[in-house]
This record gives sequence, C-alpha cells and structure tokens, in this order.
Amino acid sequence: MKPTIIDLLNQSVEKYADNPFLWEKTNAEFQATTYSEVKHQTHLLAAGLIELGVEVGDKVALLSEGRNAWIIGELGILHTGAVNVPLSIKLEESNDLIFRLIHSETQYVLVSAGQLKKIRLIVGALPQIKKVIVFDDQLEYEDKEISLTELIATGKKHLLSHPTIVEERSKAIQPDDIANISYTSGTTADPKGILLSHRNYTANVEQALTLMTIPTTYRTLLILPLDHCFAHVAGFYSFMASGASVGTVQSGKTGMETLKNIPLNIKELKPNLLLSVPALAKSFKKNIESSIRSQGAVVNWLFNTALKMSYSYNKEGFNKGEGFQILKKPLLALFDKIIFAKIREGFGGQLDFFIGGGALLDIDLQRFYYAIGIPMFQGYGLSEATPIISSNGLANHKLGSSGYLVKPMELKICDLDGKELPNYEKGEIVIKGENVMLGYYKNDKATAETVVDGWLHTGDMGYMDNDGFLYVVGRFKSLLISSDGEKYSPEGIEESLSDNSHFIDQVVLYNNQNPYTTALIVANKEALKRYVHRKKPHLAWETREAKQLALNKLQREINEYRKGGKYEGMFPERWLPAAVAVIGEPFTEQNGLVNSTMKIMRAKVEERYANRIENLYSGGAKNIDNDENIHAIS
Repeated sequence: MKPTIIDLLNQSVEKYADNPFLWEKTNAEFQATTYSEVKHQTHLLAAGLIELGVEVGDKVALLSEGRNAWIIGELGILHTGAVNVPLSIKLEESNDLIFRLIHSETQYVLVSAGQLKKIRLIVGALPQIKKVIVFDDQLEYEDKEISLTELIATGKKHLLSHPTIVEERSKAIQPDDIANISYTSGTTADPKGILLSHRNYTANVEQALTLMTIPTTYRTLLILPLDHCFAHVAGFYSFMASGASVGTVQSGKTGMETLKNIPLNIKELKPNLLLSVPALAKSFKKNIESSIRSQGAVVNWLFNTALKMSYSYNKEGFNKGEGFQILKKPLLALFDKIIFAKIREGFGGQLDFFIGGGALLDIDLQRFYYAIGIPMFQGYGLSEATPIISSNGLANHKLGSSGYLVKPMELKICDLDGKELPNYEKGEIVIKGENVMLGYYKNDKATAETVVDGWLHTGDMGYMDNDGFLYVVGRFKSLLISSDGEKYSPEGIEESLSDNSHFIDQVVLYNNQNPYTTALIVANKEALKRYVHRKKPHLAWETREAKQLALNKLQREINEYRKGGKYEGMFPERWLPAAVAVIGEPFTEQNGLVNSTMKIMRAKVEERYANRIENLYSGGAKNIDNDENIHAIS
C-alpha cells in the first residue's frame, strides 16, 4: 500500500517518538516539540475541526507566516480528510485572495494574527466561509472568528466522548485523495489551482531521498514560504520521513523585522541544511563581502586570493583537485581555517550545504558558496511535479547543472513536434512519475494541454548530458522569434547581462518577429552614480551630461558581448539587444511584475511597458542616451 502523508507521520512517530520534530522561537530561545507531541497536537486540532463541522473533501485555507501552527495546521486538516489550500502571505491585493478562496470553494480559514486583517477586509464578500480560526488570541473576535485555543479545547472535549474519531477519519484517506490545492502565481492569466495528492507528496519525498540522506540529527530552518510545495517536500515532509527536525523563522511585527530575524535564527538553530532561492543567496553573499571589506585591505586581499585559488581548484565540483591542482590543497586548507571557517560560523557553523530552488542560480554564485565550504546545490522542479525533478547533492554534483534526476521517474527532452531528442540537444523537459499532479482544479482544458498520457510538459527548455545531469536553459514556451522566424531563448542572455554587470539589475528581452531584439533594463542607479563620480568627480548627477555618461556605460556593458568584447561569442550578435529602454523602477512583487518565486513575469512586463517597447522600433531609439532613458534614471 502506498503511503499517505498521515502514514508518513505515523511511521515517524513509531520510530522517532522522542526526537525533536519542530523548533520554534516565540520568546528568548528555540523550543523543541517532539514527534509524539506533534501527533497529539495534530489530533486535538483535527478533532476540533471535525466538531466544527469540517467534512471529508472540504477545503480549508491556511494563511500564515511559517510557524509550528502552520505545519500542525496542515497535518490537522489532512487528518480530517479535508484539503488544505495554502495561501502566500505575499498576496496583498484583496482580489488575489478572493479569487483563490472563491475558486477553491474554501469554507474554513486558518489564519495568523499578522494576516487576519486581510481576511477581515474580504470575509463579507465570501458568504461560503463558515469559520475563521485565528492562531493567536485576540482581545475581540468578529463574526465567524474563533481562536485556535478554543478550537483545541473543543477538540480535547470531543476526543473524550469520541476517542477514535480522528483515527477513523484518517484511516479512510486514500493515497490519491487530494492533500493540497496549490495555486500558481498567475503569470499570464488567472492563477491555476494545482491538485496535489497525498501520494504526490509521499512519492516526491521518496524520490528526493534518492538524491540525499537526511540523518536524524539534521536540522533545517525554513526560510522559504511554507505555502509552496518546495518547502513541503524538501523542507518538512522529507525531514519528517527521516526523523530529523525543522525550525521556522521567528515572526516579527513586520515583514522587514522577520527578515532581520533570519541571520540571527540561523546562528541560534545551527542548521545542517538550508533551502534557498537566488534572491536570498545573493543577499547572503553581499553581506559576506560587505563584512570582509569592513575588516580592511589585508583581510580583503586574503579573502579574494583564497576565493580565486578555490575556484581554480574546485572547477565544477565533480572534477575538483584534478592534475596539478591537487598541489593547492594544503594552502587551501590553511585559507579555510583562517577565513572560510569564520564565515561559516555566521551560518551557525554546522551548515553542510544549501539546496537552491526557484529560478536558476548563476554558476558564479554556486562557485562562491562551494569555495567557502557550504555548497549551494542547484535543484530543478515545478509545482505541477510536487515539485522536485532533479538536484545536485553532496554525492553527485556538477556546478552549472540542475543535477541528477530523482528516482523512480522518467524524463525525455522533446522538440516542438514532441519527438524525443538525444543527449546535449535542447528541447522541452517532459516527465512521468508518481509526483505528477492530478491536474488543475476546475480547468480540464489546461490539464489536458499540460499532462498528456501521463507525461507532464513542463514548458521549460533543457538538455541531458552523458553523465545523467540535467541542464535547464530557459523557458521552452517563451521563446523569442526573430524576423526570419528563428526561435531563441532569452533567459540565458538576460541572466548573463544582469549577473556579469554591477550596473544592470534586471533585463527582459523582446522580439516578436521584429527587425531586431530590444531590451527593457532596470539599471543599478547607485552603481552608475558611483561610476560617474569616479570618472568626473565634479559633475553633478542631476546634469544631462552625467546621465549620458551613465547610459553610455550601460551600452558598453552590453557591447562586451559583441565582437572585441570580454564575452564575445557567448551569444549570436543578432540576439543581443540593438535598442534599450531603461526602466525607472525595479520589477518587484509589489508592482506585480515578479511572482512569489522571484521570477520576472514576462507577459506582464511586456504589457506594462508596451509603449516603451513600441518606441524602441522607431527612429533614434538605438541611441541609448535618448530623452526617455535620461528621464528614467533621474
């Protein structure tokens, strides 16, 4: 019999009853909750929900920051035979929340005090909501609201009169029953509700554990949102299956305060493994470099010398120390002791590695973390695959790749006609396995287009190498088309432009059968200001001359990819932007141009800046120092 998530919990409670499972800091220090205590609390919560009227198949939404109550809340929902609808705390606009709550037919909501205001603003427009359970005690409760304390007390009483009620409900749950409706970010249209079953999750946990071993002593701190299935599988469910433990970031009064708690909590909990995304990885790297610079020229020189030597020794990881490189090993061991070990102390001193999900980590970022002794291994997946498809790990890794495939799972690379391609040829990544979603909720058309004969069409482009490593190189379905009909992927060029230049933060290329490729670029204004000041110290930034100097520097950064440039030959010149529109504000979640996994939403950017794109094909647009661009960096 294939296990449900409930089976996974019960098996772990049998083996690891007294092991710590959850770590939470609400006051001075992290407190542990054991596996047996988690099961007990889960049963109380589930019994309370059953007494409240939750039926098998009902939808219960969960909107909260990461905490014990989130994980116990989901386990409690699942024990009743209901479906959890995990919602991102980044959903600010009421219509985003309303759409998901109406579309999912949610009848009950579990919510933290920090998110309660959002629900209160919209609950009047949601007559189908029967009860709102608030995690934190309130001085006053509005209509339909009750506290988690009251729900637990109700559950305790209900279990006294019906001691087997939770077990009876949970035993009836089948592996193919729905566990979550996980919503996409709605990149191009309304968000789609991904139906993920109990077996989708337990299968992906089994698959993930073929790539890495999680000892019972391992701890992780979940710094990514718990609503995403990456945190579910790579975070708490894989750790739960292994008898290991999971901590959550201490919530602050504001989002910014919670962010500031992350480095502090990492030092306190001393995790062995962390899940990350590129934005966090870059932020950590920036803080490390800033700290090194502040220690003076000698330390800075030592650090950079050690980095360079480590890069040449490590290569792509799997081939490190080859040939004469082995001679560097004793000196690198010394550098590690005097420099890199101290940096690792900032991560608690126990961190073995990161797993990176979401957007692709650039190889320089991977080399940096590998050099300092805490590799950041790239993984690949998507929610429709629950989500893990491949990952690098300690046993098998090639920096720059997306790693080894999970097992058991089938993968093929297909061309536009669906024909399977050989190794090293790029095409769409298509997979088949028990981790493939059941479908999209109430969207048979999208389901039929995405899952064909059990094969999930990811929409991502990649290739396999002869050693069994997957390389993801961009979106298969967001190819740009030149005027002669040639299709090409923009992502590699965009990432290279932003990663290799201090002056370019974000890039979106555009070409829809046009005479040439154009680009929307978010410039790093502070870096440009510093550049102008270095070149012409007496030139005020407010002047047109200063802006022209800055814009021409941007143009030279792009020209590095053309003939005679530092990156000549990396990409065909006809794919490089011939005209550039500088955008005055970054693409962010707040302005709706970046989704919750920090991916730029191309279609929305194109729609927002349609006029700027159109102007890039008019006379004079190829001169970067035009009036529109000068205005944009003012």
